[in-house]
Amino acid sequence: MRGLENKVVVVTGSSGGLGQAICKRLIAEGAKVVGLDLQREQSATSPVFTQYAVDITNDPDVSAAVERIVAQFGSIDVLVNNAGWDSFGNFLDTDVETRRRIVDVNLHGVMNVLQAVLRRVVADGRSAKVVTIASDAGRVGSSGQSTYSACKGGVIALTKTLARELARKGVTLNVVCPGPIRTPMLDNIIARGKGGGKVVDAMSNAIPLRRIAEPDDVVGMVAFLASDDASYMTGQVISVSGGLTMHG
Repeated sequence: MRGLENKVVVVTGSSGGLGQAICKRLIAEGAKVVGLDLQREQSATSPVFTQYAVDITNDPDVSAAVERIVAQFGSIDVLVNNAGWDSFGNFLDTDVETRRRIVDVNLHGVMNVLQAVLRRVVADGRSAKVVTIASDAGRVGSSGQSTYSACKGGVIALTKTLARELARKGVTLNVVCPGPIRTPMLDNIIARGKGGGKVVDAMSNAIPLRRIAEPDDVVGMVAFLASDDASYMTGQVISVSGGLTMHG
């Protein structure tokens, strides 16, 4: 990919299965990656990777992290909103606290990070690229993921709006919508939810490519949208789901 060499890329949810794969791919493309995750803060594992402990649902925590990153690296060139969380269950059986947590992580958390990063980018007069990981659940719905689907649909609409608002500021924003991915989060959804395993099996059977995605199936599109090869794209939503959903 063109233009990722030495770019400062912030990746939220960097300790998760997809987050780790995204970080590894961007590092392979020459980027300097800063991971944000609830996991315990880690020191730099290499000259091109640093991880901070950040709760994206805590707005002051996010703002402080952004200032810390800019102070250390001088800028933020790319933001990858990857952090997410879900608990599988039929909507009529969900409780308020679970719904609030899902909304806090998947919608409010994304808003917190977007606002903190983009305020700084625009104030500094810099261009930037944003890639947000949503879900095909936000495009077509997904049984057992009502609140999660609502959040991902909101993230898609938010991205399109910001793409219009910030285009003349040199900021592009695009969305990647995976289908189900073989990650620890998916395993937890199956383990904690009622009937999650049956739904995942049904999804696998419905996917034309006949398998659940691995993280590496998704990261190429993330790297592309973060690169200069996608400089003329903004406000776009791209499914990477083995053909589970097909949009014209």
